[in-house]
Amino acid sequence: MGISTEIGTTTPDAIHVRGLDLSTDILGHFDFVDMICWLAWARRPEPREKDMLNLLLVTAADHGLTPSAISARMTYLGAPESLQGAVAAGLLGAGSHFLGTVQNAAELWTRHAKDLADDTTDQAVLACARELVRHAREHRQAIPGVGHPIHVDGDPRVPTLRRVSERNGYFGRHWRLALAVEHVLCVELRKPLPLNAAGANGAVMADMGLDPLFGRGLALIGRAAGLVAHVMEERHAPIGPEVWNLVLAQDERNVLKKGAAG
Repeated sequence: MGISTEIGTTTPDAIHVRGLDLSTDILGHFDFVDMICWLAWARRPEPREKDMLNLLLVTAADHGLTPSAISARMTYLGAPESLQGAVAAGLLGAGSHFLGTVQNAAELWTRHAKDLADDTTDQAVLACARELVRHAREHRQAIPGVGHPIHVDGDPRVPTLRRVSERNGYFGRHWRLALAVEHVLCVELRKPLPLNAAGANGAVMADMGLDPLFGRGLALIGRAAGLVAHVMEERHAPIGPEVWNLVLAQDERNVLKKGAAG
């Protein structure tokens, strides 16, 4: 039995991707979102699906000097010959605290909304949200997709994500549950943990019926573009040496403190 994949094959004369000839059927006909969906789903997206996927990719592209961007810049400082290493370093930091939260949130909303319908009453959705929060607090589990270290009064991206979801018919029970959790935390428990973009994007993924893992993949694809930009800027306007000097200065302060304490 040979080793094979349904995604793509290469022969001396042609490259095929899920049965289509790359040179004649895809190039010049597909855009990048088409290609992502063709690779993952073996079909091109509907217009409203494409609109949402573009939204998710753009949302993830860059958020400034995040841990992933700093990792990429510092790796480039040490290995300026390796763009791929710098980008990979930034992507490796996508986990449960940053960037990968889209998957975690989608899984959470999906799990707790399984018995809800899109037209479930607000009271029932709110009761489900209270149970979700109660379970998390009882088991001392963090709730992914809520709170933000900078946007403490509300993530400015969430209203736009909601508006585009509503426009495309993807505002369903998972979105409603996510917003109800925000209400329970912020209003009923007086915890400053509003829904953030990762939580909203997780609701988008769930209401689209997509695999939550694909949501993490989209976040990685989008962020790769931002990391390339950070490395290019680092090449022409470096801040990596300054970051490194800050670390060295902190080390010196720690040494002095230990000496004084001794």
